[in-house]
Amino acid sequence: MRLAANTGPRLTETAAIVSRTYAVKELYYTLQGEGAQTGRAAVFCRFAGCNLWTGLERDRATAVCTFCDTDFIGTDGPGGGRFETPAALARAALETWNQNRSPSGTPLVVCTGGEPLLQLDAPLIDAFHEAGFHVAIETNGTQPAPPGIDWICVSPKARAPLRLTSGNELKLVFPQREPEAQPERFESLAFQHFFLQPMDGPERIQNTQRALAYCLEHPRWRLSLQTHKLIGIP
Repeated sequence: MRLAANTGPRLTETAAIVSRTYAVKELYYTLQGEGAQTGRAAVFCRFAGCNLWTGLERDRATAVCTFCDTDFIGTDGPGGGRFETPAALARAALETWNQNRSPSGTPLVVCTGGEPLLQLDAPLIDAFHEAGFHVAIETNGTQPAPPGIDWICVSPKARAPLRLTSGNELKLVFPQREPEAQPERFESLAFQHFFLQPMDGPERIQNTQRALAYCLEHPRWRLSLQTHKLIGIP
């Protein structure tokens, strides 16, 4: 994949020679739809695979996370594929950004999944930075994070160990009925922002009202809505 001339920062040869295969479900340009950076333009890099669910409906009932609303199986989504080096994936992300924007603003890549920290590593973070990106992640918090990530959003799941206990925002899907996923368990952790996000599904309206009521009663928490679903964008 070749970039047009003068379209943005170039990756160094050092980044280009680091070898590792990254499995990406999809790579696309959109607006961040939820949390503290709602409305910001970004390239979303959705990694394939998760450690809390296989992604197969037949396994949902017995999964650690039973309410996932995302397809992260395979590499067949828009812009998806297997990338042989950090530089190759960073180059594809930069091309996606350059195809869709005027020359203004700081590029943002949001690494999500599935579970991005099963694949995101220091060489890839370095390659994204060399391409000019700020690097954000959306993670379930069960894996340690490599250094250099600019924005960390942790979304804890009941019955899953929480190993990543600091970052920029904690975004809790609400309500999760298990006691280990109640908001009070997390509010003393080292995050700048605390969000409750109503669980999607057949009870979405009721869950939104519950989250709204909780935020009113506990002002440390803010309400996060999935605005991308409300306005019909990816």
